[in-house]
Amino acid sequence: MTFDFSKIFPKSRLAKLVWVLTLLVSAALLLLSTVFKLDGKVHADWQQFLGRFHPLVVHLPIGLILLVPLLEIAGRFRQALREAAAFVLSLSVAACLAAVILGYLLAYGSGESGVRVTRHMWGGITLTLAVLLCALVRPFWASGTPRRVLRDAYPCLLTVSSLLLLWTAHQGGSLTHGDSYLTEYLPASLKHWPGIGLAQATYPPASDSFYAKHIHPVLDANCVSCHGGAKVKGGLRLDSYSFLMRGGHEGAVVIPSEPERSLLIQRIMLPADHKKFMPAEGKPPLKPEEILLIKTWIAQGASPTVTSLAGITVREEEKPLPLVGDYSGLMAEIEQIAKAEGVTIVPVSRNPADGLVLNTVNAPTNFGDAQLARFQQFAPFIVEVELGRTSVTDACFDTLAKFSHLRALHLEDTAVTGVGLQKLTQLSQLTYLNLSGTKVGEAAVASLGSLKQLRHLYLYNTPAHPESAAPAGPQSVERSKARQAS
Repeated sequence: MTFDFSKIFPKSRLAKLVWVLTLLVSAALLLLSTVFKLDGKVHADWQQFLGRFHPLVVHLPIGLILLVPLLEIAGRFRQALREAAAFVLSLSVAACLAAVILGYLLAYGSGESGVRVTRHMWGGITLTLAVLLCALVRPFWASGTPRRVLRDAYPCLLTVSSLLLLWTAHQGGSLTHGDSYLTEYLPASLKHWPGIGLAQATYPPASDSFYAKHIHPVLDANCVSCHGGAKVKGGLRLDSYSFLMRGGHEGAVVIPSEPERSLLIQRIMLPADHKKFMPAEGKPPLKPEEILLIKTWIAQGASPTVTSLAGITVREEEKPLPLVGDYSGLMAEIEQIAKAEGVTIVPVSRNPADGLVLNTVNAPTNFGDAQLARFQQFAPFIVEVELGRTSVTDACFDTLAKFSHLRALHLEDTAVTGVGLQKLTQLSQLTYLNLSGTKVGEAAVASLGSLKQLRHLYLYNTPAHPESAAPAGPQSVERSKARQAS
C-alpha cells in the first residue's frame, strides 16, 4: 500500500505560499549560526539595544505554547476554545520567531558564546521549527483526516514542543542565574538521583595557594557567570588560572607585576555606570578589599602557587558579630550632619540592627579629625568607616575607639603613623583594617595582637612591610573561612 503525498501538500495558492515561506524561514534559522557565527566579539550597539528586549519578549511564546494544549483539551467540550487554540498557535509561531531573532542579536551583538549559549540558541531554533510544524499539520488533525500518521502528528509535535520549551527555558535560566539555580536547594536525597544533572563546580583543585583561596573565589562569585565555560563574553574565561592568564579578544587581562596596566584591574575600577565596567549586567561592584586582594596579587607576580602575599594578613573567623541598636529615630539628624560635612551615611540593609556605613569617598579634602568627631554621638550605630585618602591623623584613634560596633575601618593613604593605634584594641568586633599606604610601623601593628576578631589586615606599602612596595616573594598568610567583612 503506497502513501499518497499529494494529499499532504496544499492545493490553494495561499496555502502553498505558507508552506514555501515556512521552508524559507526554517532554512534561514538553520543557517543563522553559520552566516553570523557567534565568535565572542562585540558587534554593533544597535544589535545589543534590540537584543536586550529578548528577556521581555521570551516570556510571550512560553505562555502561548503552554496555553495551546490546554485550549485543545478544553475544546473537546466547547468548540470555540478549539478555534481559539488555532489562533494562539499562530501567535506562538510569531512570538517564537521574535524571541529567536532578538536572542541572537543579543548574543551576537554583545559577544556572548559558550556551551550554554549555544544550547539555548539551538533549543530556541528547534522549538520554533517544532511550533511551525504544529501550525502546518494542525489543519489535518482538526479536519479528522482518515490518515492516522497525519492525525497523530499534531499531538505528538505539540508534546515535543512542550518538552523542548522546558529544556530551552532551563538553558536560558541557567545563563541568567547559574547552572545550579533549580537544583541548589533540592533535598539532599534527591541530589543523588541519576539524571538530576547538577552542575560541576569550576572551582580549582584543592590548593593552599593564595590564588585558590582568595582570588578565584572572588572571580567565581562575580565574573564566571559571564566568563565561564557555559557563557564566554569577549572570548574571555575566568574560571581557571590558565584561562585568566590567556586573556580574551582584547588581549591579556592580567600583566604580572603591573596591576595598573592589567585590563582586569582597569575594568573593575571603572565607575559603575561606565559602558565597560565589570562586573557587567547590573551586578554590584567588587568590594574594596576584594579589589585590593586582586591588585596586590597581580603586583606581586600573579603567581598560581605562592601561599601568601607581603603586607596581606587574613585570619580565621571567630564567633558571629552582634547586632546594633535601632537608629531609625535619629536618621534625620544623622543625614543633616552628613550633608553638612559632605559625606554619606547609608544603612547596611533595611534592617536597622545591621548598622550604618560612614562613607567619605566624595568628602572634601579637608575632612579630618574634627569632622570625624561630629559623628561620635552616633558611634554605637556605625559598623563601617571609610576614611581612605582623607586628612585624618593619629588623633582620629581617640574618636574611633568610641565606635563600639565598628567592624571595618579604611585608613589607606592617610597621614596616620600608628601613634595611638593600640586604642583600637577596644573594638572587639573589628574584623577588617586597611592601613596600606600609611606610615604605620611594625611596633604599632604588634599592639593589635589582642584583636582576635581581626581577620583582614592590610599593610601594603607601609614601614611594617617595606618590601611590599615592589613585587615580592611569599609572606605568611592565613586562610579565611568566612566571607570578607565590609
